Amino acid sequence: MTGEKKVSVINGKPEDALDFESANDKKPVNERGHWNNKIEFVLSVAGEIIGLGNVWRFPYLCYKNGGGAFFVPYIIFFICCGIPVFFLETALGQFTSEGGITCWRKCCPLFEGIGYATQVIVAHLNVYYVVILSWAIFYLFNCFTTELPWASCDHYWNTENCVDFQRNGTNFTFNPNSTSPVVEFWERRVLKISSGIEHIGKLRWELALCLALAWVICYFCIWKGPKSTGKVVYVTATFPYVMLLVLLIRGVTLPGAWEGIKFYLYPDISRLSDPQVWVDAGTQIFFSYAICLGCLTALGSYNSYDNNCYRDCIMLCCLNSGTSFVAGFAIFSVLGFMALEQGVPIEAVAESGPGLAFIAYPKAVTMMPLSPLWACLFFMMLIFLGLDSQFVCVESLVTAVIDMYPETFRRGYRREMLILGLSICSFFLGLIMLTEGGMYVFQLFDSYAASGMCLLFVAIFESICIGWVYGRSLSLSLCFSLSLSVSLARSLSLSLSLSLSLCLSVSLSLSVCLSVCLSVCLSLSLCLSLSLSLSLSLSLSLSVSLALSLSLSLSLSPSLSLSLSLSVSVCLSVCHSLSLCLSLSLSLSVSLALSLSVSLSVCLSLSLSLSLSLSLCLSLCLSVSLSLSLSLSIQFNSRGFIGMGNMC
Repeated sequence: MTGEKKVSVINGKPEDALDFESANDKKPVNERGHWNNKIEFVLSVAGEIIGLGNVWRFPYLCYKNGGGAFFVPYIIFFICCGIPVFFLETALGQFTSEGGITCWRKCCPLFEGIGYATQVIVAHLNVYYVVILSWAIFYLFNCFTTELPWASCDHYWNTENCVDFQRNGTNFTFNPNSTSPVVEFWERRVLKISSGIEHIGKLRWELALCLALAWVICYFCIWKGPKSTGKVVYVTATFPYVMLLVLLIRGVTLPGAWEGIKFYLYPDISRLSDPQVWVDAGTQIFFSYAICLGCLTALGSYNSYDNNCYRDCIMLCCLNSGTSFVAGFAIFSVLGFMALEQGVPIEAVAESGPGLAFIAYPKAVTMMPLSPLWACLFFMMLIFLGLDSQFVCVESLVTAVIDMYPETFRRGYRREMLILGLSICSFFLGLIMLTEGGMYVFQLFDSYAASGMCLLFVAIFESICIGWVYGRSLSLSLCFSLSLSVSLARSLSLSLSLSLSLCLSVSLSLSVCLSVCLSVCLSLSLCLSLSLSLSLSLSLSLSVSLALSLSLSLSLSPSLSLSLSLSVSVCLSVCHSLSLCLSLSLSLSVSLALSLSVSLSVCLSLSLSLSLSLSLCLSLCLSVSLSLSLSLSIQFNSRGFIGMGNMC
């Protein structure tokens, strides 16, 4: 008994346990982290924005919407929407050094919901985007054979309707229900797709293992934050370009390649009148630039405060669009070759999305020599393209959560445990898309989880928040950040006010002049009316005098009476003709006055529209000046001015 140790109890807990908890709470808070150099930031952003959409979506949209003519709306949206919003989100993260939610809390707490909206979209993306990686990994494992499994109909999953491809259509018997081996491999071997979403069916365990492998790779890419991500992107962001270059060289050397490229680029100007072309261009910009997802804000928050993010954004945007353009050559050169080999038009083989990645291109690969090699390279490129985008989206969500609760998650290994928990939850949620009816669930996520309308709404509210709500506090912060004197700021605002007053005074003067002209026209119409009344009275007096003359002529000789009657009739006809001419002149003058009045009214409305347009232009100039000031403030000032963002 004497060897036993007495343990005191405080509030129902042993004293040792309390000491352990207090020691755990006193652990130092880990640093937030930052990029070791600019290259890591550039490669991380490049890996995020250059993904599967550049390969399987842009080339299809280009040929669908008029070939080279599609570049007109694409470039317009690229300049007016893509670059400004891309720079806005990156600069916001760098300026505040916060994630996708807390950056809006610092900027304007009223619009903190923008951050939550972006993270909800990212959470949906994390669940279904990685499913594409599981499909690509499954295809990659099936490429390590001497003959690709989707090249023939000699497998257990093929049906009696499966028809082997014969070059140029020789030895081919037409069957209206025939299917190709690549389609049956996709639908019956990979997906085992059911008849509809109401028949979910069994889980595809092979795909589930591929999904688990994808999440394991993703976890170890970001588990240490920028330290691990910055090293991984040296491989994941550059390797797809090597594969794309190899596939491009191989594609353009195939027979029929130039027909496919011509089909890809030949412009159809008439398509520009179709509103759907412009909708597709804007949607592609929002998708391919990862706008309104919080990813750019999270990646920018790990930059140094004085980094030239404006130059980085311009370079990355051009790189993204250039990659999409070059990928079109690699894809359509192969599709042209496949159309030539099959003897069908290119429209019959061109597809978008998973249909291009898992049906059209694998089918084209089977027609090449060393087909397993080219298939391996293609699916490795898809895996690396999707992996970059996937782990950056997860990093965005993790950064947002940690920045909301820094005292909780920046201690010990809690960040790693948070990433592990998110990965496990997303893995189990994604299993429903790997069932026999999971393809229908995947299409629902793809159509609505991150649709163009969702991103457009978020972009609108982001612009309103920064341009109009944050407004004056931002301008004051920028004045201090740019070391501008108060007098210079006042003179700038005074000059803008004078410019606006001058524009309004000019428009008012123009309105007064138009009103005077309108009154002159009305006076002219009144004068013409008086002239008509005088002419009518004159004609009446002449008629009366002629009537008197006629009555006098009745008492004279018959011959004289006849001559007077003729004279009277002639005078009456002349008077009627004169009155008719005057009536026509009056109607013409009245119509002229009315047309002048309408013209002057139109001019008056145009002048008012001009004044409103000038006011809007002035507001736009103010917004642009604020954006430029924001970029300059990031480059010229120290971190101490970051507190100015709390003025709201």
